[in-house]
Amino acid sequence: MYDIKPKTFDLKSVNGISARQLDEHYKLYVGYVTNLNKIWNTPYIPSNYTDSNPTYSKMRSLKLGETYSLNGVKLHQLYFQNMTGGNNTASGPLLKAIIDQFSSYDNFISYLTNVGLSMRGWAILSIDSIDNRFHIIGSDLHDTGAVWLSYPLLVMDVYEHAYFMDFGADRKKYISTFIKNINWKVLNNRFAKYVSALQITNMKRYNKYPFELPY
Repeated sequence: MYDIKPKTFDLKSVNGISARQLDEHYKLYVGYVTNLNKIWNTPYIPSNYTDSNPTYSKMRSLKLGETYSLNGVKLHQLYFQNMTGGNNTASGPLLKAIIDQFSSYDNFISYLTNVGLSMRGWAILSIDSIDNRFHIIGSDLHDTGAVWLSYPLLVMDVYEHAYFMDFGADRKKYISTFIKNINWKVLNNRFAKYVSALQITNMKRYNKYPFELPY
């Protein structure tokens, strides 16, 4: 039985975005958690899925709902986590790495802002496993534009529901406000976890399996 619980966040620590805006946004996140539990608690009964096809069928609807809800949960958790709790001064190893790749912090912020203005859903700073470099990924929907094996470091929601109560159509002002609330401690912790994963030399949990680890 799946019973995933919504995570809680210190929404009062956010500056420049109203409590009403944040509370309504959080309710949306809770809805994704609720629907994901419903989907994952749906038993697989073969006789219920005899019509499976890629145009319209019960299985197609279930799987589309699953990826949309699951990504909705994950992205919102990352978003709320990296915009709450203070620690808003850009600093640490991640900042140094960003400057190395993007030439300057201002250039990075400009790039992030323009991706946010161009997308309908999300702008995500990630490290991709194919080159271990930063990429600012744009996504129109939770499950459109997502990149497999790409590790998210900074997640910014640019759906209208994230800002319209406070900022109306002024998305650029919202993005600027979001940037001022970025928790760099959270970002640096995510960056450290990615770097540490690359350095793992002993995975005891999986040593019982008969294959050779490439480390």
